Amino acid sequence: MADSRSAPKTKPQRRTGVREAAAQATRDSILKSATKVFAKYGYDGGSVEKISKAAKSYDRMIYYYFGSKEGLFIAVLEGIYKRMDDAEAAIAMDATRPVEALTEVIRFVLGYYRKNPEFVTLLNTENLHKGRHISKSLRAREYSSRAVAIIAEILASGAAQGLFRKDLVARDIYLLIASTGYFYTSNRHTLTAFLGEPMESPEAVTHWEDFVIETLLRTVRADELQEAQDNNTTPPPHEDTSKWQKSQPAQSRARSSSRT
Repeated sequence: MADSRSAPKTKPQRRTGVREAAAQATRDSILKSATKVFAKYGYDGGSVEKISKAAKSYDRMIYYYFGSKEGLFIAVLEGIYKRMDDAEAAIAMDATRPVEALTEVIRFVLGYYRKNPEFVTLLNTENLHKGRHISKSLRAREYSSRAVAIIAEILASGAAQGLFRKDLVARDIYLLIASTGYFYTSNRHTLTAFLGEPMESPEAVTHWEDFVIETLLRTVRADELQEAQDNNTTPPPHEDTSKWQKSQPAQSRARSSSRT
């Protein structure tokens, strides 16, 4: 009988998949903590030490996975853009019903900013740095293209059905929607003090959302443009405003001036 003690002993090998999962968990933990720290302290105040402590990790792990503090901040910005992009992709939208589809996009954008104030705070921080970090990202553009493409599809469908104007630019509508949501969320605290109204109350939020939807739909609707042109109350799209004003009767110019 062979002596079992003579058989060579093999050292148990740790599976590669387990190591990769652990590494990914560490990386995700650092990213999650960095998002919170940068949102609270800004880029300059969000130190590597604070982030590694929040992630219950080590400074060297941040440098191992992200190369530098700047590399980590870029990854954080890419992460918040990706999460919004993923959420946009999940919108239940039927472009063949352009009015309803555009309404859903507006509700989504305003709601996303409101539910994710860290997104706004981090973008404010990056704008203070004049976009120095995000400009180095190779992925930022791909995250913005989806939102504009969705709106372009809706506008094209609306124009084909005679509901929307044909001269609309998807990027312009995207910026208009984003600005109404971004500004309201970014300045909600100062606006509450300045206006003397609770801007974060459910009633105030609902009122603003309804107003934005009405305003955007009036902007894109073909019949609104035609009515305005028939009444000579607004210049035709892309026409020089000064030339248009000179062509109007004095009474009409006075009415237009009083509204500005």
